[in-house]
Amino acid sequence: MKAGIIGLSSVGKSTLFQLLTGAAAPAAGRPEARVGIARVPDPRVHALAEMYKPKKSTWATVEYVDVPGVAKGEGAALVDLPALRGVDALLHVVRAFASETVAHPDGSVDPLRDAKMLELELILADLGAVERRLERLEGNIKKAKKPEDVAERAVFIKMKDWLEGERPLRELVLEEDERRRLRSYSFLSEKPVLLVVNLGEDGIRGAAAFLESSGLVNLAARPGLALCPVSAPIEAEMGLLSPEDARAFREDLGLSEPGLDRVIQTSYALLGLISFLTAGDDECRAWTIRRGTRAQVAAGTIHSDIERGFIRAEVVAFTDLMSAGSLAACREKGTLRLEGKDYEVQDGDVINFRFNV
Repeated sequence: MKAGIIGLSSVGKSTLFQLLTGAAAPAAGRPEARVGIARVPDPRVHALAEMYKPKKSTWATVEYVDVPGVAKGEGAALVDLPALRGVDALLHVVRAFASETVAHPDGSVDPLRDAKMLELELILADLGAVERRLERLEGNIKKAKKPEDVAERAVFIKMKDWLEGERPLRELVLEEDERRRLRSYSFLSEKPVLLVVNLGEDGIRGAAAFLESSGLVNLAARPGLALCPVSAPIEAEMGLLSPEDARAFREDLGLSEPGLDRVIQTSYALLGLISFLTAGDDECRAWTIRRGTRAQVAAGTIHSDIERGFIRAEVVAFTDLMSAGSLAACREKGTLRLEGKDYEVQDGDVINFRFNV
């Protein structure tokens, strides 16, 4: 999974990136895109490692891209950023904290206004890209009226009309054939968006009420949007504490888990991602797939040879394995089962693939 972190300036975007990935602060005067890797929190990997004592444990990861902040009228610059090409989702960090030392670029803190404003910037940026492509298609059709160019033009005209209505492409319903024609393109308003609301200490205590009263809950109810409150300054402070002190601090704030974990988990849910697990003496590992993936395709996540030579999948639910204490005990209880290539892998399945190449 790859996600781009976007937002206005002075919203805490780079701070969140550094907390997620462990990256150092950027050098002064170098507002360029940065890439970092975050480990997906998954206590199941810890539990399997305790059971198997493997040589190594490997967690699923997310690649985050932090791009420079944008201002009103600058959204088109995002379209041309190579770092954002191929991202699966966008994390839009919106500011919901007051500060006497860090001024808001628009003079006041209004997360709903900022969320809508940057959404419109993405729409207008995509509209410009669509119009440029239409111009080229029109020229190609005048020279040689190829059926594929004519069909593509029809899709782009539909997109242009939709974007001119100030609606994001993620809400446009297209036929499968139309989507196939767009696979080589990357439109930003088509990406799912996680609105990460960056609150202060007082705000995070009453986050649910604030999100409701600010109108952000209603906004996030639209297709392809999700909402996650976090306080980057508090997460940074807790990162300096011992695990015990950090846990006590979170409990005092009424938080059940670290905010950074929530950001990653909400991103997974937004994209329909789940994890299956493999376990053995060599390695215990989490693998990311899309919900609904069938066993043979999931096997290809590990290696193409396993997918090609797939025979059967030995599957047990993580909770059943933990309850039984071993795979041998799961066999006795009948919770370890053999599944074929069309089995739909479930979140938390512990799988051993049988294959022959």
